[in-house]
Amino acid sequence: MAAIGDVDEANSAIGVALLHLAGEELRAMLRRIQNELFDLGADLATPGEDFAPSEMTLRVTGPQVERLEREIDAMNEELEPLRSFILPGGEGGAAHLHLARTIVRRAERALVEAGAEVAINPQALAYINRLSDHLFVLARLVSVRGSGEILWQPGATRG
Repeated sequence: MAAIGDVDEANSAIGVALLHLAGEELRAMLRRIQNELFDLGADLATPGEDFAPSEMTLRVTGPQVERLEREIDAMNEELEPLRSFILPGGEGGAAHLHLARTIVRRAERALVEAGAEVAINPQALAYINRLSDHLFVLARLVSVRGSGEILWQPGATRG
């Protein structure tokens, strides 16, 4: 139940991020993800050993994970390689996307923990892992298209 709750919280955080984003392409990506997070919740709510989707059982599937990967690759084409850590924040929906990313990371930890007691769909684990990366790259893209990323300055306040 903790994993399902974390997935639901992540979905809500994405909904808040949507309020602060322009660009139909980015908004459409996030709406697809929101629908898939409901699929993920249904997957987690239906434990079992058979993770093949059926008319009666929603399961996260490989093509959903692969689509996230393609979207990450496409967004990365517009970005410079990372040379520093990025502070979570920025304009537009970037800060909200960073918050959603951290909630997704918590959901991933909850899925791994639940997997110690019940069988978890391996595609569900792959999806939630790739989703946090997706949200990170999307937050970077929103920042770069806006006023720019906020970079970590190691030791800047030590004096």
